[in-house]
Amino acid sequence: MAQVPQTFFDALAVRTWCGLALTALGRAREEIDAINVYPVADGDTGTNLYLTMESAVAAVEAVFEGHAVGPGAVGKPALADAARAMAHGALIGARGNSGTILAQLLRGMAQVLAADSETPHTDGSGLRLALRHAADSARQAVAHPVEGTVLSVASAAAEATDGTEGDCGAVARVAYDGARTALAATPGQLAVLERAGVVDAGGRGLVAVLGALVETFTGEVPGVVAVAAGHARVDSPAPPAPDADECDDAPLAGGGPAFEVIYLLEAEDDAVARLRRRLDALGDSLVVVGGDGLWNVHVHVDDAGAAVEAGVEAGRPYRIRITHFGLGDVHTQGGERAPRERVQRAVVAVVPGEGLAGLYTEAGATTVLARPGEPPASGEMVEAVRRAHAREVVLLPNDADLRHTAAAAAEQARAEGIRVALIPTRSAVQGIAALAVHEPERRFDEDVVSMTSAAGATRYAEVTVAERQSWTLAGICEAGDVLGLIDGDVAVIGSDVIAAAESVLDRMLSAGGELVTLVLGDEAPESIADHLEARVREAYLAVDTVVYRGGRQGALLLIGVE
Repeated sequence: MAQVPQTFFDALAVRTWCGLALTALGRAREEIDAINVYPVADGDTGTNLYLTMESAVAAVEAVFEGHAVGPGAVGKPALADAARAMAHGALIGARGNSGTILAQLLRGMAQVLAADSETPHTDGSGLRLALRHAADSARQAVAHPVEGTVLSVASAAAEATDGTEGDCGAVARVAYDGARTALAATPGQLAVLERAGVVDAGGRGLVAVLGALVETFTGEVPGVVAVAAGHARVDSPAPPAPDADECDDAPLAGGGPAFEVIYLLEAEDDAVARLRRRLDALGDSLVVVGGDGLWNVHVHVDDAGAAVEAGVEAGRPYRIRITHFGLGDVHTQGGERAPRERVQRAVVAVVPGEGLAGLYTEAGATTVLARPGEPPASGEMVEAVRRAHAREVVLLPNDADLRHTAAAAAEQARAEGIRVALIPTRSAVQGIAALAVHEPERRFDEDVVSMTSAAGATRYAEVTVAERQSWTLAGICEAGDVLGLIDGDVAVIGSDVIAAAESVLDRMLSAGGELVTLVLGDEAPESIADHLEARVREAYLAVDTVVYRGGRQGALLLIGVE
């Protein structure tokens, strides 16, 4: 059905634009992924832009649903509410360097659209102001702006509208044309694009978003933008999208750090200013977006732990995602050009805390962080599989409740030509055991069998605090009771964390064991590790103990016995 064009910027226009932008990015996702060679040739710019916009759409839809139901429902929200929801959704869902910049562009526009002023910014002149503020905000968010990127395209779109008269549709058309022209010029501004023979991937994504803006206000669907250098024009019909593997020969942006670190951060402005300086010294591709106490931090570093620690010093980081760039994806040695080939095998693991994320990452795994109460969706797992950039992937869900979600992610990845084996690990300690015997040089099936066997031979437990009264196999627990769960079932109910942990450990070791793994949560008692290690030494001969810090992992303590 044809899209009914909007005549001015209101809440419905925000909703329509976000929906159309998501559709446009969905159509162009593979094409944009395929031309992603800067700042790291990791083939995920289109996916990151899509996931960022998807989060913005979900936030806007939630605002509309809230206004459509309940007593006194008014049918639709105010423009300010919809614009702020768009910005907030993009901020909390931003992925990668390109997604983080897109979030700031949307935030910059929302700041104008939602501003309290005598003259509402809902017409063509308001849209011009919003585009200008968006471009400036995005540029300020990047530590070291580089021309030939999405920043150049955003600035060109805004500058093209200077002096433009007319309604929102007229301004959107001019902005789109300016962005398209700037996109065609990006290879001449950035050598890595010229060598690869492509335009900037982030800029290509922004052109799609601005094309959706044109469609919102005019009902016209812009043509397809070609992505080869020197040919960023509107063509019809669409040329075939290049296969992602065709960009394996694309040159990299030069030597660079090994890890991408992204997290949300609750912090004051002064603390964020100090954080910017510290992260800038640690790595590159630094983008910090947001404001009003909530920020999204993105940086490429060699020391992922230091980047997270810097966030802890600045405020409260959460939703921490650490991705290890595959060898050959990040470091270019001995020349300007280096082939970007898929690694043969990778491990993707869901982990419950930033401490464990660092441990798994150091072991070579690509991680998906499971926040307490916020299990990852299958799309997040698929994204991690893509980022691992391997022909074969071993997927570790590390949670019995995530088995079906992980199975769906594995099926989707297989449909994309990736060989995936799902090992049904039920706890992060089982994943640690599996990762410890992982040998990429072995045949895939042999490696999977060995990892599965190691995980299955590891009994797992956790110590946590009951949130409510409940019936359990060990009796009735009350809110605030300490619970010890062995293999997923409550076995111990108590009032003291250390005593409950010792009881759980004794029960597990009564059946034998050679190695005890303890993963401590942030809220575990300081002395618990020393106490349990002493207990093992005194009561169980020839049993070793290893201790890890899991961070905000939900449970006070995870225990594994092999």
